[in-house]
Order: sequence, then C-alpha cells, then structure tokens
Amino acid sequence: MVAEVRPCRESPSSRSERLTLTDDQIGEPMEDRPDFVPLSTWIERPVDEMRSRARAFYENMNRRRTVRDFLTRPVPRDVIEDCIRTAGTAPSGAHMQPWHFVVVTDPTVRRRIRLAAEAEEREFYSGRAPDEWLEALAHLGTDAEKPFLETASCLIVIFARRYGSGPKGERRKHYYVQESVGIATGMLIAALHEAGLATLTHTPSPMGFLSSVLDRPENERPFLILVAGYPAPGARVPDLNRLPLDGIATFIEDEPVED
Repeated sequence: MVAEVRPCRESPSSRSERLTLTDDQIGEPMEDRPDFVPLSTWIERPVDEMRSRARAFYENMNRRRTVRDFLTRPVPRDVIEDCIRTAGTAPSGAHMQPWHFVVVTDPTVRRRIRLAAEAEEREFYSGRAPDEWLEALAHLGTDAEKPFLETASCLIVIFARRYGSGPKGERRKHYYVQESVGIATGMLIAALHEAGLATLTHTPSPMGFLSSVLDRPENERPFLILVAGYPAPGARVPDLNRLPLDGIATFIEDEPVED
C-alpha cells in the first residue's frame, strides 16, 4: 500500500510526477489510519442567510461578559453535557483530542478547590506577581478572594493531556496540546453562553493542586477552571470596551481588476 504526496516545489518537468511513500516510510501502518468518507455534514447557505447568521452570532457573543457573582442554583447536567460535547468537536493537532473536562458540582470538592486556589492567590498577590502584572489587574478589582469557586454550582476544570496510549498500550505523544485545548475551551465558553449560562475563566498560579484534588493521571496538566452558572441578581461587571474590527484584523485582498 502506498500514499501519494505532491512535491511542495515542482519543476516544469516534474509537474506530472508524484512522490510515493511506503507504509514503513510513513511510520504508521495505513490500515490504522481512518477511512475517508464524503463530506455530508456541510450545509451551503445563501449569502444573505450567511450574513444574517454571522451577525446574529456576533451580537449574541458580544453580550457575553465574565461574571464573578453567581447564584447557587444548580445547572442542569444535560446542558453541561451538550456544551462539553460541543467543545469535543474542536479541531486538534493530529486529531489527538488532548483534553479532559472534569465537572465539579460536589460542594465539598468545590470548597477544597476554593481553599487551595486562594492559598495560591494570596502568594500571588503578596509577592509572587510582578508589579506590572498587578497594575494590569487593578482596574478589574480582583484579589485573592475567590468566592465564586464555591458559590457557583458548577466548575469545569479543563485538563490538557500531554500524551496518550496507542492501541498496544504504548505511550503516544500529543502535538499542539495547548493550542488544541485553547480552541476547545473557547468553543465551550461559546456553547455555555449560547445555552444561557454565565462563565468566568480562572487560572490560579500554579494550578498543580487541581491534579491532586481531582485525582487526575500523570499525563494530564490543569489548563484552567471554567466557572459556569447563573449570575446573581445585581451582578456587576467592569465597564470595558472591546477593540474594533480594525484593531484586531487585517485583510489582504485581491487588487480590483481594471477594465
């Protein structure tokens, strides 16, 4: 069995040629590779509908705010499950899917996480963090107290898997782990917002205590804590402005063709 690879640079005499590799050269048996199937899930939409959907999604996501004051009201488990399923559709390096989501609703465990996080945060605010970092945080009013880790009814602790296991139990390295988990986390935040829940991303530094509290295996490292729930009545958020489009995007387009 062979795989076809088109040369990156082709001379005029080689444009009709192709480079072939054997299974041994590829390094993985071809029979272990997934079959390719026709793309049947993509839906082509009229341009006007595309514009309407893109604008509606933007306007909904633009209402998203990070919330620090939560109700203790429980969040339906099936809502969280579907949001995590959405996160699991994220693209990942070599399709390794290097993420794991630990959903914590047990009040006792949430309190353990809060106490451990606040211990790290006190070290952070009292000397570990450089002055420049503290100055950058000042306008947000954050400090070492993290009551939302206990009052919100749902914590989703996201772990990055540095490696996994092959079909014979061998260690298999994961690639682009941070990038992949970051994309999945963004999709999870969007899904939770779309479902009608408020969120907060929390990254205590360091986060190693989460592996111990949640009894995670050696190949996983904490990525962040995503707090999810219902905002408390009267919850307040900083008065912030998001950068305009020309502050976050550059378009390199074709030059108009003159008649």
